[in-house]
This record gives sequence, C-alpha cells and structure tokens, in this order.
Amino acid sequence: MLLDLKDIFVSDGACQDVSYTLSLDDVELYGEHPFNSPVEITAHVENKAGMVTLTIDTAFVYHTACDRCLVPIERRFDYHFTHKIIENLEEDFNDDYIEAPDLSLDLDELVSSDIFLELPTKFLCRGDCQGLCQKCGHNLNLGDCGCDKKEIDPRLEALKELLK
Repeated sequence: MLLDLKDIFVSDGACQDVSYTLSLDDVELYGEHPFNSPVEITAHVENKAGMVTLTIDTAFVYHTACDRCLVPIERRFDYHFTHKIIENLEEDFNDDYIEAPDLSLDLDELVSSDIFLELPTKFLCRGDCQGLCQKCGHNLNLGDCGCDKKEIDPRLEALKELLK
C-alpha cells in the first residue's frame, strides 16, 4: 500500500489513519511459509510541530515448528512500531528516520521489514522443551526413550579397551 503523505507534510496537526490486511503467504523463511493468514495492520501518521510520526500496530499468527522437538506450533504476535518520517536525509545513512523523498511511503515494505526484524530467532513449543533424543530421535517431551545416555569421549575410547 502506497501511503500519500503530501497533505500530512504541508499541514501542522494533520493526521491520517489506515487499516488494511497484508498477505505474506508467499514469504518463505527457513524453508517454511509461516504466514498462513494475513497480517492485520493499523497505521496512524501525524504531523506535530513539523515532525511527521508514523505509528503502526500489527497482529498476525505465525506457524512454524519447534526448534528443539519439531512439533508444529503457532504463535500470535502483536507488534507496535514507531517511525519518524522526513522528506530528505542530510546524511547518507540514519536509522532514526525514514526518508520519503516523493512524499509517499510504501507501507507494505516497511511493515514487512519491521516484522522480520522483530521476530524471535528461536521458536519453542514451551519454555522447558526437552527436544529430541540425539541417538534415536524420540521426542523427550513425551517421555524417556530408554537410550543409554552415557557417552564416552571418543579420544578415550582406546582406554576403554584396556579395561576389558
């Protein structure tokens, strides 16, 4: 969605509200398509004393597998983002401001970037997830698998032969 900011930049006190949904079902992250339903977006842009501020609220459900036990999980995320928008940057690079040289802003691209940067790097089905057995692959959240958990350092394997 292209957000036209011309009226906002020229009038002190001007504001605009936008609500829409953004489909990210074609996005692939880590070999999965985690966005099965659209992202709900509510944006508010306002000019206060010459400073244009954009606030964005997003809500979506993220589908993935637990990083330890591979059980499918879904999590609802509600994110809030705030950006200061200016017409031209005087410096080459500045993270504090979003540049809108033609007084329009691609809201889809901005929201997508914000969401991808905010997502956790690890997803767990629960905080105390035990994961999978390293030997047989059994989900340890469902109970013990019975495998011998005692591991011998491979560098000391020759000494084991001497004790027999």
